[in-house]
Amino acid sequence: MSRNLPPFTVAVTDPRAARRARRLVSRELAAARAALTRELPRVTLAAGRPVELSPLLADLVRAALYAADLTGGAVDPAAGTVPRGPRPWLPACGSAVGVLDRPARDWHDVHLDGRRLTLPRDVLLDLTATAPARTADRCAHLVTARHGVGTLVATAGGVATAGPAPPGGWRVDGPAPRSLPAGRALGRSRSPLVDPRDGRVVVVEAPDALTACALAAAVSARPDTPVPPAATVHGGFRERGGSAAKV
Repeated sequence: MSRNLPPFTVAVTDPRAARRARRLVSRELAAARAALTRELPRVTLAAGRPVELSPLLADLVRAALYAADLTGGAVDPAAGTVPRGPRPWLPACGSAVGVLDRPARDWHDVHLDGRRLTLPRDVLLDLTATAPARTADRCAHLVTARHGVGTLVATAGGVATAGPAPPGGWRVDGPAPRSLPAGRALGRSRSPLVDPRDGRVVVVEAPDALTACALAAAVSARPDTPVPPAATVHGGFRERGGSAAKV
């Protein structure tokens, strides 16, 4: 699962570093996409046996487990299940008709020891909710560390920053347009329980994009989700035709 990442936008405080920053982020995105498309399927094919992950994929799995713990399981990478029944499941073609015969599974059944991952044979690991945000965080900090500039990396649903912000802060468009100070990130999530053409959007500000996006997804699904003191919920907002108004 999670076999691709959405496009990313990169901004830096020094225009002279912009091209180098974009190249660095492009390389990191390519590596993350390779981990998700080529390496992650091996975990499912291992059928419950431990698998040694690359440092990059181990980091993405660790981020997903952090988000699950943070949200009390509202954001759960173990939500997918492998059908089992009279016909074998064929990972190569991706589907089979079968009867689910398993106990309930959740993120507690996913065990990561260093880089060694053990996944129940009837669970599909899905990093969709966390991989983009974690990758944005990592890219922002890499650009700042490598080139000594303030950095913003934005992707679908999340905005990560590192280093100093420009004067007045980072301008962020979309629901809750705002000036984002240095060291803060945003996460957005549309409620899954409403019409997607006219849906409530939860916006969360936090120290990093992973935390912000995980909490936004959790609060959109479970409004009573506890939010730590370092995070702030700015939603909900209702989107109409590309604009947003607070409700």
